[in-house]
Amino acid sequence: MTAARQRAPYLFLAPFLLLFVVFGAFPPLFAAALSLFAWDPASGYASARFVGLDNYVFALTDPWFWQSFGNTLWLALAAGVPQHLVALPLAFWLHRRAGRVRHWLLGAYFLPFVTASVAVSLTFATLFATDYGLVNQALQRLTGLPLAPDWLHDPALLKPLVALVVFWRYVGWNTLLYVTALQGVSPALFEAAALDGAGSWRQFRHVALPLLRPTILFAGTLSLIGGLQLFEEPFILTQDGRGGSGGAAATTAIYLYRTAFDFGDFGSAAAMAWLLCVAIALLGWAAHRAFRREEAP
Repeated sequence: MTAARQRAPYLFLAPFLLLFVVFGAFPPLFAAALSLFAWDPASGYASARFVGLDNYVFALTDPWFWQSFGNTLWLALAAGVPQHLVALPLAFWLHRRAGRVRHWLLGAYFLPFVTASVAVSLTFATLFATDYGLVNQALQRLTGLPLAPDWLHDPALLKPLVALVVFWRYVGWNTLLYVTALQGVSPALFEAAALDGAGSWRQFRHVALPLLRPTILFAGTLSLIGGLQLFEEPFILTQDGRGGSGGAAATTAIYLYRTAFDFGDFGSAAAMAWLLCVAIALLGWAAHRAFRREEAP
């Protein structure tokens, strides 16, 4: 084999490897290195000063960081759990009862997922606007009272609104995952259950759910990872870039963004990003272990 033929595979792999190194490997490694430095980007790289683990100590003792992490967990659970509670029975109904219109309904449910998150957030911000929003106008007409809840600024209403937007956007994605998994289940299992007198609910509970456990774990893990990285929806809905009044809906991603670009502390922001990465890995591992433990006989 000639030297040119030996080099050919590496030449074909070179574009992917180059893109992976530049856009995949370099950013997290640079963030890991940056988390050990105090750096003012306006002064150039020469101003970087090694501080060791001080940025991590600052993040772990920062009450705003823990508040943002608590908000993130709340939103991840408030938006993620209802997604699957709705998507599972909806997928079962689509698979067993929707017939020929199943694909059209799946396309309609999936449409919010492929719509830009900025467009979705702006639409909901308009619908829930205090003075001219359609939601408040509908409440006034239905009740006859001058109701005008301040959805976008009241801390008690803002977080549920963000959770609603995230739920609406991703429930179709999870439904599609479950419908796809159900298509791999033999119809004979459902027919046998029906012959034994099992209705739709028992077929769903005793046939579909046990067979969907691997898919539920996969979809739940994706929801957990996405929920802990939540940024666009609360950032746009709050309209101030700070997570609303008192940081009521400020997620960890929003807070580390503000730490970097509003406060100019890129080292602490990088440390927060890695702490968030570790939290996602640990929570994902814990959920996987808990799920496997329940699955064991």
